[in-house]
Amino acid sequence: MKKNVVKLLLCGAAVCAASCVSLGKYEDLESRHAKLGKELRTSQAEVKDMRDENADLVRQNQAIAISLGEMVNAKTECEALNKSLNRQLEDLQHRYDTTMEAYTRKLSGKNRDLAKANDMLAKRNAQLAAKEKAVAEKEAALKQQQTLLQDAQIQAHDALVAQGKAKAALEAKEKELAQIRETINAALVGFTDKGLQVETKDGKVYVSMESKLMFASASWTVSKAGDQAIQELAKVLEEQPELNIMVEGHTDDDVYKGTSAVRDNWDLSVMRATAIVKLILKYGTTIDPMRIEAAGHGPYMPKADNATAEGKAQNRRTEIILTPKLVDVLNVLNASESQEEQIKQEE
Repeated sequence: MKKNVVKLLLCGAAVCAASCVSLGKYEDLESRHAKLGKELRTSQAEVKDMRDENADLVRQNQAIAISLGEMVNAKTECEALNKSLNRQLEDLQHRYDTTMEAYTRKLSGKNRDLAKANDMLAKRNAQLAAKEKAVAEKEAALKQQQTLLQDAQIQAHDALVAQGKAKAALEAKEKELAQIRETINAALVGFTDKGLQVETKDGKVYVSMESKLMFASASWTVSKAGDQAIQELAKVLEEQPELNIMVEGHTDDDVYKGTSAVRDNWDLSVMRATAIVKLILKYGTTIDPMRIEAAGHGPYMPKADNATAEGKAQNRRTEIILTPKLVDVLNVLNASESQEEQIKQEE
């Protein structure tokens, strides 16, 4: 219908144009008419496509409506099911809460019982640990005491052995000294009535010679008799290389006034001692000088009272002190003493 109306309008326009316009305008109108016709056909095709699309949309809408109805029904069913599930969930939650409350109360009681049991167990463990520690300490102390006892027994045995060795060594040295004294007495027997005396004291041999045998008054030159005595003594000393020799000079307390380098009794006692040392080395050519030393004591180590002439005579003397080398004996004694001291400390 619309197409017919359009055609009539176009024909009327064409008639009017034919009667009213020129050929140029007519052609222009005809061109425009063709263009409009083309556009009309295009619009008609578009309208057809739109109608087809609209039909598709209607069908889709109907399908959607059907689906929507189904979904509404499903929603209703889901809501009903959800309500039922919620009621069941609430019931389950109530049962759960009730059960948990009862379980919690029961668990709380069990926890208290467990705490008490753990506390009791901890106390028992502590008591057991303390007893085990005490037993271990006693066992360690017993082992230590056993070890100390064994060590003490060994040390005591070693000490007894060392004491026996020391005693034997000392006895041997005493016998040696006694023999040396007898040897010296035999060698100097001719001088015993001239103020020479040999004795053993404190593990040493003392050869004491009064000044009347050795020196003139206030002199440090050895007399002839003294020279002979030293010569005999040097022979004995050569045969006793294990003896250390100390020569000591002594005087009485009479004041000595010298005019030379020797000015007092102390100087005199030293000079007399060194004079005898030189003679011993002169006649005992094999004697090691390292074995011998000299000392002077002046009047400060008197042997008798200086108040009498006899006492002064005894104090004016030269002593040759012979000491055995007791290094081995001393080592044994020191070892024995150390072991005894260690045993006392451990006890």
